[in-house]
Order: sequence, then structure tokens, then C-alpha cells
Amino acid sequence: MGRHCGYLALCWCSCKLKLILFSFLNGPQSLTGQKDCVEKLKMERDAGQRLNIILVAEGAMDRDGKAITADLVKKVIVDSLQQDTRVTVLGHVQRGGSPSAFDRVLGSRMGAEAVLALLEATPGSEAVVVSLDGNQSVRVPLMECVMKTKSVAEAMANKKWEEAVNLRGRSFASNLITYKMLTRVKPPEGAVDKEGHGTGKFRLAIMHVGAPCCGMNAVVRSFVRACMFQGNTVLGIHDGFDGLLSGNVQEMHWAEVAGWVGQGGAFLGTKRTLPADIMDKVVEQFRKHKIQGLVVAGGFEAYHSVLQMADQRNQYPELCIPMIVIPATISNNVPGTDFSLGSDTALNEITEICDRIRQSAQGTKRRVFVVETMGGYCGYLATLSGLAGGADAAYIFEEHFSIKDLIGDVYHMQAKMAEGISRGLILRNEMANSNYTTDFIFRLYSEEGKDIFSTRKNILGHMQQGGSPSPFDRNFGTKLAAKAAEWLLKQVEANAQPNNTVACKTPETAVLLGLVKRQYNFTPVQNLRQETDFKNRIPKHQWWLHLRALLRALGTPVSYLVKAGITPSLTDVEKPVEEHVDEVAANQ
Repeated sequence: MGRHCGYLALCWCSCKLKLILFSFLNGPQSLTGQKDCVEKLKMERDAGQRLNIILVAEGAMDRDGKAITADLVKKVIVDSLQQDTRVTVLGHVQRGGSPSAFDRVLGSRMGAEAVLALLEATPGSEAVVVSLDGNQSVRVPLMECVMKTKSVAEAMANKKWEEAVNLRGRSFASNLITYKMLTRVKPPEGAVDKEGHGTGKFRLAIMHVGAPCCGMNAVVRSFVRACMFQGNTVLGIHDGFDGLLSGNVQEMHWAEVAGWVGQGGAFLGTKRTLPADIMDKVVEQFRKHKIQGLVVAGGFEAYHSVLQMADQRNQYPELCIPMIVIPATISNNVPGTDFSLGSDTALNEITEICDRIRQSAQGTKRRVFVVETMGGYCGYLATLSGLAGGADAAYIFEEHFSIKDLIGDVYHMQAKMAEGISRGLILRNEMANSNYTTDFIFRLYSEEGKDIFSTRKNILGHMQQGGSPSPFDRNFGTKLAAKAAEWLLKQVEANAQPNNTVACKTPETAVLLGLVKRQYNFTPVQNLRQETDFKNRIPKHQWWLHLRALLRALGTPVSYLVKAGITPSLTDVEKPVEEHVDEVAANQ
């Protein structure tokens, strides 16, 4: 589906598929286009590929403006290759069933932004569209959006395909370029030798440090192909720094990473070991393998590792190479980015599990579930899954709570049950409070809820890491790695020395790549030091904390506020939770 917009087709193919045909993509059903399509399928069959999926977007057309249909594509393949071909029209099944965690949170955020826009509007205010740009809610003038949409249609009608692609936005255009590069059957002629080795002079390495998470394999696949596309050699370091020291380093090949994008876990392996205490041995291995650039994908340990190596550059010339961190952790506790790879998959898993837990009580009356989430000292998972799952409360380390808060939430739950709501959900981050444990909260609700509701406890554990990565994480990992490869190659070229080594010491050559508000930023890890709480392994400033007010507003029954003598308003949403509890206690 998608009518005349190829967004769904493009993102889906970047995440998974082999070949793509969609509107304004160079009119592939001209005679030349048909030949190219058939030649690509032949190459894949020669390479051992026996299954191909060709995606045809709803509005696909050739250079002459004639529609490209799935049946037409099938006819071309059967006539040219005599290959068994089946057509499947997905139709409205694409509209999905239960919304993903991202869509639930997005709906809540856009709804809140729409309310604020209405409250701030004046009789002369221009109509706006509430949108999400990167990770920032924005208001775009309605007529500006309408004119841009018409401009795309006009460009397509005039067969100005490149202009139409650019009008879709920078992200759409860059995704298209990345897709074309990643889905090639083989790298360009001259990029590799007969044995499949890179012909370029640069040797770049990639490794994982920290806990495994979904999306890591997508990063490796994208980075390997992006570097080999320009003829460079890519080394895969297995099992983090432990594997580096044991010599578990191998040269990666184009075809080797072909099916990695949709696989969970980390095929390269990952360990939590930091390099500080073994720096001499790490440097020795860097020298042995002639590493000229390094990508480290992982969580807080990955960031901390690159920071430790950047601090030791004056002592070890081998560390004077460009280094970049790709944040990948379900906890989303890395500074310098709003989102970490893997956190979206984890949120989907938690939300789906909570849905099932609630559904398990369908035949019972008045039941409350207390659920513990992972995340270390970071409350991102508890807060966002609470917002996505309609939780009544979410306890986290960053927002300290007392027994008064817990008692207030018990009264809150009693009020909900009195309104006829039969199920409640309480989330607790695993490190929220060393004394108010999940078991303590479960026992408190069990005792105070006697004769009103029953209580059950669930500790989700490692199920939260997920199986296969979500489409968001596949796409996100692919884009992060492509941008990291582009940055790394530029830095290596700019700092290359005559003796085939690389020398750079400036903070701008050891960075973390993250999505911050509306753009991707390359932030020096040494500059992030002052933004980091190393004791608790979390950033000092976390964007999602402002969503706590929205979580409280959506989870509090109006009747309870009225009984407590509180008039709901926008100012109440912005109040700290302590003020709410004090007012409730005074009115009880």
C-alpha cells in the first residue's frame, strides 16, 4: 500500500528484502529496466540465492507513467527465467492489529501536543499539522504541507523523478541511496579482489561491547557493505576486547552478512570487559592487525571503552585512530542520544507481554498486576512501556518515591476499581529503590487491596531483549551504521599518513553517533563525560523524563482528583508528583 508514496516499500526493503520496484524509481519497466531486473535475479541465483521477494508499491509506474503491477513483474520473470513465481497482494492486512509501542507513545505525544496547540491558539492562529521530526514534536503549517504534497505529485506527473524523491525529504533520499548500496548482490567491480578481500588501503574494524541487543547484526551488515562498497577491508572482532586479546579477529566478506539484518542477538559476540586494565594488550593487537579505524556498537560499556581509549591517546600512538560509538542497548542509558538501538524492540516486547498479562485476567474481577522491567538504573523502559501499555504508575530510580507515594497510588487504584475499571497495571524499574522492592510493592497492594482487588506479580527478565529486531531497530541500525561508515572513512582519509598509518588526537575524532531531537549528531565522547553519571550509569539529563507528567495525567481517574479536592488542569500535569501526593494526603 501507500498510494503514490514509496515510504513503506523503501523502509521495508531496507530492513529485509532483496529487490524493490516502486513509484518514481527510475521507471524499471522500460526495456532497460526489465533487463536490469532479470540480470539481478540471475546474479542472485548464480550466487546460490533460491528465494527472492520482489516488492511492488501500490503506485509504482514506469518512465512513461504506465502502472507497474505485480502481474506484469511476474510475466517478465516467467518469460525470461522460467522461474516459479507467485503473486501475493497484502491489502488491508498491512493496517495491522495491535499498535506497536512506538505508535502508542507517538499517539499519546501527538495528542498532548495537539491539546497544547489548541490551548495556545488565538483567533488569528494558522492551522497546523502536529508531527514528529526526529524525536521532537513539531507544528507545521497545514497549507505548507498541502503545497509540498502537491509539489511531489506535480514532479511525478512531469517525470522529474529525482526532484520527487528529494521533495519527500532528506531521510527518504538517504534511505534510497543506502538501500541501493546495501542490496547489491556483489560489490562494485574493483572493490574486492578474486578472493573477496577489499582492495582499498584502509583496514577498519567493528566490535560489540556490553550486553547483546536486537539490531546489532543490522549494524554489522550495513557497516561491512558500506565500507567494502568503496574497496576497504573490514575486520570483525568477536567477543569484544576478550576476543581481541585472544586473536579472534576475522576479515568480513560481502556475502557473509547477507541475512544478518533480521536476526536477533549479536553474531560477532559481545562481552562487558573494559580496556582500561588491559590497554597494553589491546594496543598490541591494534598494531598487529593494523587497524586504522574502529566502530564499537554497544551500551554504556561501549561508550566508556571508547572514552578510556581516547584518554590514552597521548601514551599510545596506536589509539590515535578515528573511533565511533553506535549506541545499542535496551536500557537506553547512553548519553549523547535520545534513542539506543534495541530499545524499541524491548518496548514492543514489554508492551505485548503486559497486554497478554492483562488479557489473562479477562474472566476475573478486579485484578492488579505488578510488573518488574529491566534497564538498570535507567527508567526509560518502565516509563515508555507504562505510557504505551496504559499503566497506572511506573516507579523509577530517577524520580524518587516514598511510602506516601505508594499509599497514594493504592488509593488511586481503589478509586479506579470503584469506577468500574477491573484491571490495573503497576510497573517498577528493577533498580528503582533498594528497599521498596517489587515484592514489597506486591505485598503492599495485596494487603491494602483486600476485598477490593487481587494482586499478581511478574518479573519479565530477559524476555525483554526480544527475538527478532523490530522494523524500527532494523532500519535505525542500518542508517546508523551507514552514517558511521561515511564519517569513519572521511576521518581516516583526512588523517592518513605517508607510512600507511592514521594519526589523530582531537576530541572530534572519537565520537558517539546519536539521534538528538531533530538530527543525527557526532558528539565527542570526551565532551560527554560531564553529561554522565558514571556511578549509576545513566545520563544526567534524559529527554523522556518530561513524559512522566503525561503518564500521570493519563493514569489518574478524574473522580479521584475531584474527591481529593484537586481540579485537573494543565498546570497539574506539570506539577511534581510529590505535590500531588501532599494534596491527596491532606484531603484524605
